Amino acid sequence: MKLGTAIAEIMKREGIEILTGYPVNHLIEYAANADIRPVMVRQERIGVHMADAISRVTSGEKIGAFCMQHGPGAENAMGGVAQCYGESVPVLVLPMGYARRLANIDPNFNSSQAMKAFSKSSEPINIAAEVCNIFRRAFTKLKNGRGGPVIVEIPADMWNEEVPEPLNYTPVLRTRYGADPVHVKEAAALLVGAKRPVIYAGQGMHYAKAWPQLKRLAERLAIPVTTSLGGKSSFPETHPLSLGSGGLAVPRAVPKFLSEADVIFGIGCSFTETSFGIAMPKGKTIIHSTLDPNHINKDVEAKVGLVGDAGLVLDALLEEIGKTVTTDRNASAVAEEIAASHKEWLAKWMPKLTHNDAPLNPYRVLWDLQHTVDIHNTIITHDAGSPRDQLSPFWKSVEPLSYIGWGKTTQLGYGLGLAMGAKLAKPDKLCINVWGDAAIGFTGMDFETAVRERIPIMSILLNNFSMAIELKVMPISTEKYRSTDISGDYAALARAFGGYGERVTKPEDIIPAIKRGIQKTREGVPVLLEFITSKETEVSRPGT
Repeated sequence: MKLGTAIAEIMKREGIEILTGYPVNHLIEYAANADIRPVMVRQERIGVHMADAISRVTSGEKIGAFCMQHGPGAENAMGGVAQCYGESVPVLVLPMGYARRLANIDPNFNSSQAMKAFSKSSEPINIAAEVCNIFRRAFTKLKNGRGGPVIVEIPADMWNEEVPEPLNYTPVLRTRYGADPVHVKEAAALLVGAKRPVIYAGQGMHYAKAWPQLKRLAERLAIPVTTSLGGKSSFPETHPLSLGSGGLAVPRAVPKFLSEADVIFGIGCSFTETSFGIAMPKGKTIIHSTLDPNHINKDVEAKVGLVGDAGLVLDALLEEIGKTVTTDRNASAVAEEIAASHKEWLAKWMPKLTHNDAPLNPYRVLWDLQHTVDIHNTIITHDAGSPRDQLSPFWKSVEPLSYIGWGKTTQLGYGLGLAMGAKLAKPDKLCINVWGDAAIGFTGMDFETAVRERIPIMSILLNNFSMAIELKVMPISTEKYRSTDISGDYAALARAFGGYGERVTKPEDIIPAIKRGIQKTREGVPVLLEFITSKETEVSRPGT
């Protein structure tokens, strides 16, 4: 069979149902012939973002896949691939490459070489007969260990080459590994004996689907739980032991309990130091459970390291703890302390959350959004900057995989592709992206993709006609040249593309507009609700 036929068959055997991409890459036709749905985007980065979300919201059980043209197409995709690498998301990236005789001649862009620095593995196909071995390696990397993008480059001169039949390919295995039992005992003893422990849960909780074990551990030892943005929704944020999630903006309870903790147990996390994550206080006893041993002691000093799948680690810990703690500890005192902290914090923010004047306060828009949607049946994500910081502390996720959080690397325009990918993978969910007028400038043309490809997402656009968070760092250029001014009628743009667009300027119109938008998505129409907001720059930082 032809090489393209073989690759499409391998992808189908591995359960790939959607291939996002942009031509010319001949794999698109081969995939369509194999009943793998091709979804064409308006720019390559968005296609990678959509594949990213498919992997995320299925816990990696469905691998997102993206293909693109050699040369400029691959160059345009690099940002999306780097985002997957920074966020440890398994995505299969299939660039077409220059013909083999030209692949290594400067200045031709060689994807398998150029992307090696930010991929889990990167390999070209040079011999058609090796295609099964190459994809066996690729999918083994995608389905095992810490996630990341995997590159398989297909040279442009290979499409007519033959692959031996019958195709010798079986879907690759998935493995899990657990921590050293000696270290499990040490960690269990530290947690049982801790006076003020805190659990910090990361994105690894979602790939391990270890949500029930996390809840059991928290309740057994009455331990407060916070999460990274990537780990948000791994613990119900309406639970009495939930501190909320933390990025650049945090609920007040998060830094309070971390600063007062004697033991911090990080599970399914990297503890990567970033401006968009929780800063771990110094001088604490750290237990670090991660899938990747390279992350132990990378950014924080660990007292105990538990290398392994979050589910297996928690199973082992619960069994060990159960030998001495046989019933749930009384959590009433710590729950009351958490509730008091939340109440005090929310009282400070309630004037913004319920602001009743125009221009709208973005906090009011997002507060009304949270209290209008069916939060149990919603997947939401944000964009970089203000949308992230205004949404993440206050949005209470209650179902696993209902919030696509990110923040180690923060590309403007990321949320649109994530929402579309989530909707493709979970068509019964209301999928929302929250972005600003800066983000839509990066990727707004791909709202047309949502219309054309029949992906009925709901985009919440916060438009303040400004790069608001840059105002403080660009005062001279703003005053002299208006460098931070941006504008547009984005609801009209959505309508021009064939979607539903509505501009909202009055507080009393927020909820009715959201309800109309939800109904339109149920009718199969992508929605963009544009809210005209103030230049709000205050965020919930530690100490506020």
